[in-house]
Amino acid sequence: MKRICLLLANGFEMSEASVFTDVMGWNQTDGNGQTELITVGMHKKLKCTWNFTVVPEMQLKDLTVSDFDALAIPGGFEEAGFYQDAFHPDFLKTIQDFHNQGKPIASICVGALPLGKSGILKGIRATTYNLSSGFRQKQLAAFGANLQPNTPIVMDQNIITSYNPSTAFDVAFLLLEVLTTAENTNHVKKQMGFI
Repeated sequence: MKRICLLLANGFEMSEASVFTDVMGWNQTDGNGQTELITVGMHKKLKCTWNFTVVPEMQLKDLTVSDFDALAIPGGFEEAGFYQDAFHPDFLKTIQDFHNQGKPIASICVGALPLGKSGILKGIRATTYNLSSGFRQKQLAAFGANLQPNTPIVMDQNIITSYNPSTAFDVAFLLLEVLTTAENTNHVKKQMGFI
């Protein structure tokens, strides 16, 4: 069984988180059945962008990285407080711990920015939100990432980044493929109507 930590910051985008829950959930019922996703946050309740409220299954303070096989981080909005959690030292240390253990890390949109701030993207090919005059991409480059500004999804070593919410399902499917197989992932895609 592959366990995925879905690490959620206050202000995260629900649509970007839900792709991981859906793809890994479909894999449980219609794929090889070998994925389990656990939602983790720094608070007992999290308010998403546009006020949807979520109760994470686990608190970050109780997380043991060695109990998990992969990390997934959706992006969010600064106006909704995303960076208060995403740039918190405990959030960043969790990212570093997953990376130090060589585990796959997948982010969507500005979910790449805490990866950059944690220091794990230095010299690594990566991308992030590509609109709004490239402000977020410049921010990622300032963290030392080898910015790939026009590539929708970038995978370098164990790290997956993407450039906006339109890539969300593809990132989740790529993570599933990394954790299982291409054949299994294509089967899940077919069951979900993507192919």
